[in-house]
Amino acid sequence: MTTTFVGDVRRIAALAWPVLIGQLAIIAFGVIDTAMVGRYSALDLAALGLGSSIYISVYIALTGILSALQPVAAQLYGARKDTEIGVEVRQAFWLALVLMVIGFAILYFPGPLLDLARAPEALRERTVGYLRLLSFGLPAALAFRIYSSLANAVGRPRLVMFLQVGALMLKVPLNTWLIFGGLGVPALGGPGCALASTSINWALALCAAVAFTRVDVFAPFEIFKHFCWPEWKRQAELLKLGIPMGLSYLIEVTSYTFMAIFIARMGTTTLAGHQIAGNIGAVLYMTPLSIGVATSTLVAQALGGNRPAEARTLARHGVATAVAIACCYGAIVFVLRPLIIGGYTPDPAVAIAAMPLVAIVTCYHVFDALQITTAFALRAYKVAVVPTIIYAVALWGVGLGGGYALGFDVTGTMPAWATGARGFWLANMASLLIAGAGLLFYLSRVSTRFLRGGA
Repeated sequence: MTTTFVGDVRRIAALAWPVLIGQLAIIAFGVIDTAMVGRYSALDLAALGLGSSIYISVYIALTGILSALQPVAAQLYGARKDTEIGVEVRQAFWLALVLMVIGFAILYFPGPLLDLARAPEALRERTVGYLRLLSFGLPAALAFRIYSSLANAVGRPRLVMFLQVGALMLKVPLNTWLIFGGLGVPALGGPGCALASTSINWALALCAAVAFTRVDVFAPFEIFKHFCWPEWKRQAELLKLGIPMGLSYLIEVTSYTFMAIFIARMGTTTLAGHQIAGNIGAVLYMTPLSIGVATSTLVAQALGGNRPAEARTLARHGVATAVAIACCYGAIVFVLRPLIIGGYTPDPAVAIAAMPLVAIVTCYHVFDALQITTAFALRAYKVAVVPTIIYAVALWGVGLGGGYALGFDVTGTMPAWATGARGFWLANMASLLIAGAGLLFYLSRVSTRFLRGGA
C-alpha cells in the first residue's frame, strides 16, 4: 500500500482526535481538582500535589502493564484473528486482578513514600486521606484500561471518548459537593475530589462491561461467552511486553513524582507552583499521547497484516506530526502563561513560583512529544526492553539525579536560576531530549529490521 505524509496524517488524526478528547476529559479531572482545591486551601492543594503524584505513579505503572493488550490485540486484529483477541482480553482481566491487590496495598498504606517527602504532619494527614479514598477506585480504573486498550486496538477510540466525556460531566458537580460540602455532607477539601474520582471510576467500569456485551464491534471476540483460567503461556507473553512497558511508564512518571516529593521540602508555596506547572504539562502531553496511541494502532495493524513498509512510514509520520504540533503549543503557552497561571490560583506568591516553571514546560513539552510518540511506535513492534533501559538512564539518571544535584545545589556552585524547583525542571527537560533521541534512533533500527524480514 502506497502512503503519503498527508494521507498518513489524516489516518492518524481520524484515530487521534477521539483519543485526545477523551484524554483531555480525563486530564481535566486533575485540572478541575487543582483549580477547585486551590480555592479551598493552600494546604489541601499541596496535599493534592503530593498525593496525586504518588497515585499517578502507581496507576500508570499498573495500567502500563495492562496496556500490553493494545499492540497484541491490534496485531491480531490486523491478522483477522478475532477469537484470539477474546482470549487475550480474558487473560488481561486475570492479570488485572493481581495488579489490583498490589496497587491497593501501596495506596492504602503510603507511609514509606510519604516519609521521603518529610511532609509536615498536617500535610501528611490530608495526603493519606486522599490516597486511601483513591485506592478503592483502582480496581475499576484497571478494568476500564482493558476496555480502552481493546477499543483503541480495533480502531474504535470513540467508544472510549464518549464514556470519558460523560465522566467529566459528572466530575464538576460531584467535586463541588464533596470538596465544599452541602446537602448534609461536610466539606472534605482535597479528599473530597478523591471520593468523586473513585465513584466515577466505578461508573466507567460498569459502562465498559455493558459495552463489551452490547456493542457490535466486540461481538466477534466472544469475550464473555467463554470462561478460562489463567493460561501461563499467554500471561508470560503479556508480562514479557507489559512489565517493561509498565516499568517505562513508571520511570517516566516517577521522574515527575519524585520531583514533587523533593520539592515538597521547599515549602507548600513552591510545591503548589510546581503542581500548576505539572498540570499544564500534563494537559499539553495529551496531544502527543493521543497521536502516539493512534500511530501505535495503525503501525501494529499494518504489522499484523504483514505490511512492514507501511508500518515504518506511519511511525515516522506520526512522530513528525506530534513534534510539529508541540512546537506550536509551546509558543502559545509561553506567551499566555500569566493568564493561564491566573486561572489556577489567586495567590500571588504561588503565581510567582509557577511562572518560571511554566516557561520551562514550553520547551520540555517538545521533547516530551518526541519521546512519547516514538515509544508508542516501538510498542507497536512489541519492543519494550531497550526503550525501558533508555528511559532509566535518561529520566532517572539525568532527570532525577541531575535534578536533585541542581535543585539542592549539591556542589554549591550552581547559579541561583538553576536551583530550587527550576533545577528539577531543567534536568527533567534535558532527560526527555536524551530519551527522545535514543528512542528515535532505536525505532529506525527496529523498523529497518522488520522491513528486511528480520522480525
